Amino acid sequence: MNNVSDINSVFITIGQAISFFWWIILPIMFYYVFKILWIDFVGVQSPNSWHKSQEWAYLEIIPPREIERGPKMMENIFTAITGVLTTYNAFDEYIKGAFWHDRFSAEIIGEGGKMRFLIRTQKKYRNLVEAHVYAQYPDAEVLEVSDYTQTFPKVVPNKNWDLWGTDFEFVNEDPIPIKTYDRFEESVTGEMLDPMSAMAEVIGALPPDQHIWLQFVLQPLPEPLKKKYDSVIKKLKGEKATEIVGIFGHLADVFGNIFSGMSGPVEFSSAEKKELGPLEFRLSPGEKDLLKATEENLGKNLFRTKMRMIIIGRRENFDRSNISSFVGAIKQFNDINFNQVKPADITKTYGIIFFAGPRADFRKRKIYDRYIKRNMDGPKIVFSTKELATMFHFPDMGVKSPSITRTSGRLGSAPANLPIE
Repeated sequence: MNNVSDINSVFITIGQAISFFWWIILPIMFYYVFKILWIDFVGVQSPNSWHKSQEWAYLEIIPPREIERGPKMMENIFTAITGVLTTYNAFDEYIKGAFWHDRFSAEIIGEGGKMRFLIRTQKKYRNLVEAHVYAQYPDAEVLEVSDYTQTFPKVVPNKNWDLWGTDFEFVNEDPIPIKTYDRFEESVTGEMLDPMSAMAEVIGALPPDQHIWLQFVLQPLPEPLKKKYDSVIKKLKGEKATEIVGIFGHLADVFGNIFSGMSGPVEFSSAEKKELGPLEFRLSPGEKDLLKATEENLGKNLFRTKMRMIIIGRRENFDRSNISSFVGAIKQFNDINFNQVKPADITKTYGIIFFAGPRADFRKRKIYDRYIKRNMDGPKIVFSTKELATMFHFPDMGVKSPSITRTSGRLGSAPANLPIE
């Protein structure tokens, strides 16, 4: 009985505290709920929302017939795009709804055996994108086209169309890199084996009314946010993360040992740090390579990235074997010793056990809607400009797949002394 009365007295005390201090507790609780609802309303749902006020341009890039250099040129384009990074003030964020930085998307479109490359950008940045594409690929063509997703039904799956889709995530932590283009080399000749050739062959085998879409929604990462990855570098070096010191460190020790202290004496950790040996002797050769690659990756400009793919087609000839073929082409960018991209299980369009069919259809409709809106909901990864250029670049002249549309010939500017009437 004494135990029950003690528990009752605890609840009574808590209730009295809430009754006296509700004017402090409730505003704090409801602030976070209100903030989420307000962000969604002013940023997305409102007819005059910041998101709906953006004007977009869809630029299809037709690569030149002869590309003798590798993906480094595309890396330069992605680096230039990071120059649009702006910081919005509190008025822009909470009144206009500009809660995220300007975004782009780079998309590979496979339709009926043809491979296309598209960059979606805000119209105010169209000239920037075009200028840097022509700077790196003078013989390319940049065409403004309509949004290809608008030629498909608004809701899929339906009685005529079906799809399969997934978002991608990292196996290891950001910013440990994947296999980048400088490591796709033939050991004898030293020539780069273009990884886009595998994607091109899969797309080239698509029958009519079958489509593969690969999308990278890109948001430049501000430089100060790179500091959050210092803990990853420390971990790779075999060091512990920075410990909390001062009064907060002591409070953390007290509350962290409160339950163990009920059963016996507690010995708090010593403040003395163990001396670590030289880095050269603490790490294996593989660990050194991983640390070097990660530090080099952090030296690049970074993008917070939503990577997703969809395979969509008419039901009568929907071929699910294309799923494993295209995912297999993506897996060539994986390195077991470094990092890997893999389909995120929570986003795969399937249902299991109970109501498998309706659950699968719900997931399909959700990922289809997110793809069309180019949003960044769900799992995200951080890519450097080098990693992005590896996964999204124009195939070089060694890739002979007929699926790739190229310019008909070299483009030249008009003579400067051409008479004008």
